[in-house]
Amino acid sequence: MEYVPRERVRLLTGVLSVVSLAVVFAAAGGRIPASSVPAAPEWVIDVIPAVNAVISAVAIGTIAVGWRAIRRGAIGRHRVAMLSSFGLFATFLALYLYRLTVMGGPSDFPGPATIEQFVYLPLLAIHILLAIVCIPLLYYVLLLAASRPVAEIPATSHARIGRVAASLWLVSFSLGIVVFVLLHVVY
Repeated sequence: MEYVPRERVRLLTGVLSVVSLAVVFAAAGGRIPASSVPAAPEWVIDVIPAVNAVISAVAIGTIAVGWRAIRRGAIGRHRVAMLSSFGLFATFLALYLYRLTVMGGPSDFPGPATIEQFVYLPLLAIHILLAIVCIPLLYYVLLLAASRPVAEIPATSHARIGRVAASLWLVSFSLGIVVFVLLHVVY
């Protein structure tokens, strides 16, 4: 069943990517006023990073399940796992953006300057770069799948781009967990 017009996949991918990244950069830059989101108790704000680390770990698992399922020809299981992964990512992003907005931007690194400069910032930069690259790739493979019957998907670039997106997504989620550990556990 076609949920997205085929000729609109690239356009929708571009629009969704630009809007998503604009919102992320606005929140990270402190450009979205805290008054634009509902207030939450301090403990809710404090627990969001840990919840997001758990979401990331679960998403790593669902991506791996989806990858394995498609390699075994289990299309239905692949679909469920990858849509679950995307849902986890959307939940992660909503919580992350909420916290950024409430706090007025990202947290400062509380550890030593040497660790910040040579470990934390390089890991964070790679994590952010991969997340930025993943967004249009994820939209594209999802929209490709939504625009065609299952039998036609192998004739598209869904599998080729999906492998790249899943690989980058796994690394990005993994580095996000490392960043969480450095920010909230080690220091």
